[in-house]
Amino acid sequence: MKRVLVIFLLSSGLISAHAQTGGDNVYEFLNLSPGAFISSLGGINISTFNNDPSLAMFNPALAGPLGHGNLSLNYLNYFAGINYGSIMYCHHTDSSGTFSAGINYLNYGRFERADEAGNINGYFNAAEYAFNIIYSREIDSAFTLGINLKPIISQLETYISLGIAIDFGASYRSRDGMVSAGLVIRNTGFQLTTYSGVREKLPFEITAGLSTKLRHAPLRFSLTARHLEKYDLLHSYYTSENDDRPLSKTEEIAENIMRHLVLGAELMPTENLFFTAGFNYQRRKELMYEARSALVGFSFGVGLKTSSLDIMVSRARYHIAGSSTNFSLLLKPALFKRLK
Repeated sequence: MKRVLVIFLLSSGLISAHAQTGGDNVYEFLNLSPGAFISSLGGINISTFNNDPSLAMFNPALAGPLGHGNLSLNYLNYFAGINYGSIMYCHHTDSSGTFSAGINYLNYGRFERADEAGNINGYFNAAEYAFNIIYSREIDSAFTLGINLKPIISQLETYISLGIAIDFGASYRSRDGMVSAGLVIRNTGFQLTTYSGVREKLPFEITAGLSTKLRHAPLRFSLTARHLEKYDLLHSYYTSENDDRPLSKTEEIAENIMRHLVLGAELMPTENLFFTAGFNYQRRKELMYEARSALVGFSFGVGLKTSSLDIMVSRARYHIAGSSTNFSLLLKPALFKRLK
């Protein structure tokens, strides 16, 4: 039953709740974090440069020479036995730009098929896949543009849908590397074939982000603004379940601004060890339980870097009922040379 609920929330276009961003589009799995690093920073980041090719799944302009030859492997232990993962490889040439390719998938698992009387008459599977074909090119030493072409396959029982989505990204990095920024138009596109004859919307989104590193401390902070194409992200105009007072205009504006923002922080005490944390305000407000909010909306991660590979684990708190754990491996060219 839990799996059915998650499928309904992620993939159904039949929900049309006012002002909500989830559940009213197909292929919602495209918004899941492609790796532990992004997951630990609140679920989305489009402005931080590093050597992980999976970052380009959220901003294709982040693909570049830092990720050349690296292979990113990611696995997410999602809820109710649902598995999510991604793989991405990056190749850079000074003359032609950067090419990256990979896939991210969501496997809902195996289900019992039953008739209206509850008699089991078989089993079925459900899964969704998106292929990522990414190209980016530096305009100059500071600016980079990128594009991600994403063919999509979605199979929910006997219902199959094919689609195509495109991301357009831009990034900026200061010459001293202390400040970076990004702007992405995500998931433009359409369904090529529908589940049942009804064409549905893709999870379109415009996102902007800024990251800055402190000059005299091993800290970097990120601020990401989601859904710039939509102002109203409120699904309730009341402060809490125990307070039926409508929000004032000032409170409503402040609440909407906060729901667009995702905060992230990185601590890098050494070259080989780093810690990350994030806060997603909208996730917290939509999923927390008023009587016990705990750490809902917060996420944390830790990573270890070597010359051959990087290892990272993150933990994101969605609800007091549970959290998700994301594992990432970054395999570097030095590892492949050793294997040879």
